[in-house]
Amino acid sequence: MKALILAGGKGVRLRPITYTIAKQLIPVANKPILHYVKEHLMEAGIQDFNVIISPETGSDIKKALSESESDLRISYIMQEEPLGLAHAVKVARNHLRDDPFVMYLGDNLIGQGIRELVEGFQTSGADALILLKEVKDPRMFGVAEVDSSGRVRRLIEKPAEPHSNLALVGVYIFSPVIHAAIEQVKPSRRGELEITDAIQKLLEQGYTVESVILHSWWLDCGKKDDLLEANRVVLDELIMRGIDGVVGENSKVYGRVQLAQGASVRNSTIRGPAVIGENTVIDGSFVGPFTSIGSNCQIQHSIIEHAVILDGVRMVGVSRLEDSIIGRNAVIRKEDTNHRALRLMIGDDAEVIL
Repeated sequence: MKALILAGGKGVRLRPITYTIAKQLIPVANKPILHYVKEHLMEAGIQDFNVIISPETGSDIKKALSESESDLRISYIMQEEPLGLAHAVKVARNHLRDDPFVMYLGDNLIGQGIRELVEGFQTSGADALILLKEVKDPRMFGVAEVDSSGRVRRLIEKPAEPHSNLALVGVYIFSPVIHAAIEQVKPSRRGELEITDAIQKLLEQGYTVESVILHSWWLDCGKKDDLLEANRVVLDELIMRGIDGVVGENSKVYGRVQLAQGASVRNSTIRGPAVIGENTVIDGSFVGPFTSIGSNCQIQHSIIEHAVILDGVRMVGVSRLEDSIIGRNAVIRKEDTNHRALRLMIGDDAEVIL
């Protein structure tokens, strides 16, 4: 069994953050999203990774995975343009050969591993297996219609009038027959080769497509609010208390807080769940629940809650920051003057809400 990890694309919905960092490498609870994907695949016993990358962020993806365990076999496959999930399978054809494979979207987070999914596929005799999740508004997703046994009957991409609330999660397992189906698919109205169309071809030709419904959470981290929600859920469910940094005498740390080595808390209060990265200094501040602060940050005389702060940020005198994502090496500070005007240097696609 091989893995095909989709780590390409341009991350348009997360700009300006994704101008300088691949969306799959944005940290959730101070760990890149892609690393959660890697861990799920490894737990399922898969060590042969084929990673789809893009020209814009490919070198960063390679660097992030280069620290992986030495027994992994990783091949990187360039997809020049994001022309659909089925197109990604097509460009990886020579690497996948005639082996079954798991296709896993690199910017998705799910609340459980995939080992049982892989084992179920290997014993089922199915030609494909898809992971599904009940959603409130299926119109924004690929939607599956299944029978009482879980066998897939029909797939539709973003239907205007869905007959099911079961959305495709972003984890698929395929036998080699998927390649011939993809060769028969035409570009959709979006100009992309849709994996839903390829799976529908399998169904029309009599192949068996099974499904498993995900009962834990699923989060697509492609937008700001989704990313903040992913950070909240992961902190809430997975973070355990661990204080490796220094907590000063006049400081308090409550609940499930991870304070990394080299980090220090001075005259401050941290209330978990929260994670604080290496060599970060929290001074005269309050860090509230559901906050992730990266490494080498300086947080002074500020209040932060429900936020994702990336590495190298400096924040001084911010009366309250919440529901926010702050990119690497950003500076946010309030000067001690009576001048009330705002002075900003904001890049393309930034959002400032006052």
